[in-house]
Amino acid sequence: MADTAIQSAGPVDRQLVEDLVAASRILAHYGVLDAWGHVSARHPKNPDRYLLSRALAPALVTAGDIMEFDIDSNPVDQRGRRVFLERFIHGEAYRARPDVMAVVHSHSPTVIPFSVTGEPLKAISHIASFLTHGCPCFEIRDVGLTQGLLVTNSKQGAALAKVLGDRPVALMRGHGNLVVAQDIPRVVHRALYTEVNAQQLATALSFKRPIRYVEPDEAQDPARLGDSWDLWKHEALKGK
Repeated sequence: MADTAIQSAGPVDRQLVEDLVAASRILAHYGVLDAWGHVSARHPKNPDRYLLSRALAPALVTAGDIMEFDIDSNPVDQRGRRVFLERFIHGEAYRARPDVMAVVHSHSPTVIPFSVTGEPLKAISHIASFLTHGCPCFEIRDVGLTQGLLVTNSKQGAALAKVLGDRPVALMRGHGNLVVAQDIPRVVHRALYTEVNAQQLATALSFKRPIRYVEPDEAQDPARLGDSWDLWKHEALKGK
């Protein structure tokens, strides 16, 4: 892909870039992101831009790897750097959801079975109560295949964003999920506890007993998310 002539929305606060790097490292540390998957943040100075690393394993991302993209997922200053094929997941999520400031796409391992069986992925733990209403599942064949199950163009990304609707999480059949939130720490929390809740629910289902899910009127955001964020950063970044 040739370099574009798109003008940058300008520099961003160093803390935002550091948090984006930390998010990538945290989710890799806890096994939510594998050698692929990615985390992005909306540009604070222009809602039609977002920040995402160059194509690189999440555990290896540094501040120098963060790039700027426009809402169509064109790199602003590519300089020969490889970009993710599935960056359209991010651009179309930001286009469809003005409230969203951070996005994760992962291949969260325990989520995959819920994407192919029709078994609902709903909250059974209070800390995952953002899943109270369940997760819609995106079927890429409804849009058209390009490179297997990968979302590699705006049409597919827009269709995924439509399936997501106003929910925080959408499953992607045989692939993974899309997670959105209003800030980086919360999108990390949601991506991490979507996986944790999937593990817990899989265990509960194995008991073959009726399951009492978290009710909508019981749902609540976790208190003191900053404490969790500090711990996650400490665990994921120590020694680096």
